[in-house]
Amino acid sequence: MLHFYLNSQRIRTDQPAGSTLLDFVRYQQHLTGTKIGCREGDCGACTVLVGELQPDGATIRYQSMTSCLTPLGNAQGKHIVTVEGINAAAGTLTPVQQAIVQEGGSQCGFCTVGFVMSLTGHALSHKPATPESGLAAIDGNICRCTGYKSLERATALLTEQLAARPAENVVHWLSEQQFVPAYFQGIPAQLQALQAELQSNETKNQKPIANHQILGGGTDLLVQRPEHVRAVPVELVYDQAHLRGIRQAADGRVVLGAAATAENLRDSPLMNQLFPRLPAHLKLVSSTPIRNMGTVAGNFVNASPIGDLTIFFLALDARITLETAARQRRDLPLRELYRGYKTLTKEADEQLVEISFAAPQPTDFFSFEKVSKRTHLDIASVNSAAWLRAENGFIQEARLSAGGVGPIPLLLARTSAFLTGKEVSAATLAAANEVMQAEISPISDARGTADYKRLLLRQLLFAHFLQFFPERLSLRELV
Repeated sequence: MLHFYLNSQRIRTDQPAGSTLLDFVRYQQHLTGTKIGCREGDCGACTVLVGELQPDGATIRYQSMTSCLTPLGNAQGKHIVTVEGINAAAGTLTPVQQAIVQEGGSQCGFCTVGFVMSLTGHALSHKPATPESGLAAIDGNICRCTGYKSLERATALLTEQLAARPAENVVHWLSEQQFVPAYFQGIPAQLQALQAELQSNETKNQKPIANHQILGGGTDLLVQRPEHVRAVPVELVYDQAHLRGIRQAADGRVVLGAAATAENLRDSPLMNQLFPRLPAHLKLVSSTPIRNMGTVAGNFVNASPIGDLTIFFLALDARITLETAARQRRDLPLRELYRGYKTLTKEADEQLVEISFAAPQPTDFFSFEKVSKRTHLDIASVNSAAWLRAENGFIQEARLSAGGVGPIPLLLARTSAFLTGKEVSAATLAAANEVMQAEISPISDARGTADYKRLLLRQLLFAHFLQFFPERLSLRELV
């Protein structure tokens, strides 16, 4: 039995935990404001807000999520908000809705609900409201009619209004300004009571799940096998606290819980300290709602040859920890997880529980690059990451990875070995590219021809080094 709050109502349901939140709100609760669009997390028409009680027990963090890919089980103990739950009174518009109307941001109206919910999430955010954060809030929403400029104007108008938002008692202020109804103020206490109840029931009824499917954020499995996930018992790992942490161990290695999301990485002070360009890197991974949902381990075990986070961590020589139901563990390098297209060395009863990597030194170089048809939103045509350690213009160590150029995510071992000990120069990169081209085996598909992908990877190699050594290299001499 699942328990959560949907708008202002307490929900108890025995619907399958692997079914989608979208189908539940539309077909079980008849809240049809949440639209069915792509069912792949691309269009944003089904966007809802998911509020999670924070450790202080007094505040809730709301995040936008695409309900078409949100497992219903991940609503457990949370506050789910649809468009029907944000108006203070019937017939009145919230400031978000009013701004979109005022700036002509709605034509056919199909996408409008998604934009309204994303911008309401922007208003509820714990982060400062800036022009950049306002536009980032709607980066997962597609509009086929307005050309976006009207929606950008509406977002700018809201950001100006939110400049008066206080640092404390945010929900109270938002309620007064009618961004959200007054019932939002009572949700923290209601979730606190609900979670105490759920913990008590869990202690009494804890039973192992037989023949289950492990399910994290759902952003891969609910695209690829939605009927299977709905039909089988699932073990939900998204909310397991011990699988979501990000910490630095005593030996200096950085340890990530497998259920940490891409947005958890982007928000982590430790990760931002180690990777100063991390926000820009992870902005390439996907839209805000998908980063709020998709887990690191899910990206790894999906085994896509173009998994963005997989490519990122291959260049860091990350290791993974696998655990059986009997709590037996084994570690292996991430690069050894893949033995063929969509084929893993992981056994059926093993779960990926932890990822670790050596913390980069402040003088190390790291870069992640990606080319896709839609910037920030789409699956990569080719992606690549590079880690280097260099001194006085000579490369001491190197690790390059690439996706979209072979049947598995590739650590370019031969190219990395070739670069080690070489002087940074255009000639070195030209020679490294020759080695790299012999190391990859791209195919022609919907994302480009094999020749195009070879060209893209060459350009990404150059992009890494131009960022690392702008004083030694120029684009003109490389191309």
